Amino acid sequence: MEVKEAIEKRRARRALETKSIERATLKELVDAIRLAPSCFNNQPWRIVIAHDDETLQKVKSALSKGNAWATRSPLIFVVTSRAEDDCRLSDRRDYHLFSCGLAIGQMLLRATDLGLIAHPIAGYDPVEIKKALGIPDEYIVITLVICGYPGTDSSLLSSKQLEAENTRPDRKPIGENFFENAWGNPFTI
Repeated sequence: MEVKEAIEKRRARRALETKSIERATLKELVDAIRLAPSCFNNQPWRIVIAHDDETLQKVKSALSKGNAWATRSPLIFVVTSRAEDDCRLSDRRDYHLFSCGLAIGQMLLRATDLGLIAHPIAGYDPVEIKKALGIPDEYIVITLVICGYPGTDSSLLSSKQLEAENTRPDRKPIGENFFENAWGNPFTI
């Protein structure tokens, strides 16, 4: 699959198969993260790969009610980092969040290429996850990436989630969040 096609095809779908993801496929996802750019190649991400039943249950028990659909996932990446593991710039920019975002974005495209759904979420209890997985206090649980093969069982989806499953969410008009040469000057094509 071409990169452009993966970008266009990638979606945050929620209907998942419970089928396990093969180890070779998991390695492809890990490699996509490993090869991502980061400030001075610091690679600040520390990721717990939850894929055995016991670990998955620990992570799934910390999900918010709105993410019940994720309980069907056979694989969850618990993405963590801390500011001191990446560039800390004088104007208070802690680059670790950006570096981790780049790495996960790259992995999302590889997952799409491999026929998987990879859906980052923010709805979970990070304190519970840190405790359950032994993640040190100084680390931030940035996101969980719910992974699986596309499925057809939509019984765990709300009506809003079901609608989003079938229709790509609208994007803002380009000139609303892209500016040309100065803030507020809408970019036009």
